[in-house]
Amino acid sequence: MNNIEQLVATLSKDAATVKPAPHPYGLGLKWLGLALAYLAISLAVFGMRPDLARALQNPWFVAELAALFGMLVTTALSAALLAFPDLYQKRRLAMAPAGMFVQFVLLMAFSWHADVPPAPLPAHSFECSLSILLFSLLPAVAIFQILRRYAGTHPQLSGIVAVLFAFTTGAFWLRLHESNDSIIHVIEWHYLPMLAVILVGYWSGKKMLKW
Repeated sequence: MNNIEQLVATLSKDAATVKPAPHPYGLGLKWLGLALAYLAISLAVFGMRPDLARALQNPWFVAELAALFGMLVTTALSAALLAFPDLYQKRRLAMAPAGMFVQFVLLMAFSWHADVPPAPLPAHSFECSLSILLFSLLPAVAIFQILRRYAGTHPQLSGIVAVLFAFTTGAFWLRLHESNDSIIHVIEWHYLPMLAVILVGYWSGKKMLKW
């Protein structure tokens, strides 16, 4: 009996204190805050588009920025909820990026239809996609590293949401940095790469977030 009591006392003494996981709302807000800080610092370094005041007079551009912010908010919250095995009993909120993505696609379709006469195309093309991908790399690596510490049970979906969060951060930055009014260019070289990013997120989540 004494041996058992001594064993229990030893195990209790050696047990490490387990820090409780943060609430997913707090975690999502933390990620959103870090993304906005990353945006602010990057815009301070690389500069805002010089015609921003004029661009903000275009309601379609303002709606596009609002939709990008909505994507940031929903993907940050969804990634935080997906980090928990039971999605914190908030499955509908975890799936919110899907609805936001559909709204974003519809908005860009209407914006393209309203671009009459079409704005002139910029001289560059794929450079925008490359810039977004490079800018997205740091937030993508950071969020994957954090998600690996949790016990999510939806690795593929978590990977998709994580890379969409990172890619949206990059797309938001470029729209505020680059002077460009061509909607067809923005759709083709800023947002169509999201489809490839979704596939990369699916594969990355399957490989890196499975436990």
